[in-house]
Amino acid sequence: MIIDVSPTRMELLKLRKRVAVAIRGHKLLKDKRDELMKEFLRLIRENRSLRADVEGKLVAAFRSFLVARAVMPREALETAIMAPKQQVSMDVGSAVVMNVHVPRFELRQEGDVVSYGFVDTSAELDAALGAFSDVLPMLVRLAEVEKSAQLLADEIERTRRRVNALEYVLIPELQAAVKSISMKLSEQERSNIARLMRIKEIVRA
Repeated sequence: MIIDVSPTRMELLKLRKRVAVAIRGHKLLKDKRDELMKEFLRLIRENRSLRADVEGKLVAAFRSFLVARAVMPREALETAIMAPKQQVSMDVGSAVVMNVHVPRFELRQEGDVVSYGFVDTSAELDAALGAFSDVLPMLVRLAEVEKSAQLLADEIERTRRRVNALEYVLIPELQAAVKSISMKLSEQERSNIARLMRIKEIVRA
C-alpha cells in the first residue's frame, strides 16, 4: 500500500526526511532490542542457577524440620517456634534497565532465629530454622530476578513489534511513496520539456 500524498517536490522532501528518521529509529530500536535480549538472557541464567540452589536448600530445610517434628513432642515444637526473636523487614524500590523499571528488594534480618532453650528441642530443629533463615534472602533475590525477566520479556516483545512494523510496513511504504512521487515528477518534467519544444517549433514556424 503506497501512502497517498500530492506528487510535489515539497512532499518528496518531507517523505525523504521521514524515511531517514524511520531508518534511524529502526536501527535504534534494533540496538535496544539486542541489549534487552542480552540482559534478559543474563537474568535467565541467574534465575536457573538461583532456583536450583533455592530448591536444594528448601528440600534440606524441610527434611530437617520433618525429622525435628518426628522426634519432638508436638507441644514442645509449637512452643519453640511460637515467639521468634528474628525481625525481618524489606525495602522495595526500582531500577531502570533500558527504560524498563525493574524491582529492587533489600532484605534486612535482625536478631537470632533461635528463640528457645535447647533442653526440649532437637538439633534438627536448629538446622531447619537456620536453613530457612539462610534461604530467605535467596528467595527474595529469586523473586526480583523472575519479575525483572518478565518485565524485560514484555518490553522485548513490544520492541520487536515496533521493529517489524518499521522494517516491513512503514519504511517500505515510505520508500514506495518516494519512488512513486519521483516517477510522477519525472513524467511531469518530461511532459513540460516536450511542451516547451512544441511551443518553440510553433514559434519558429
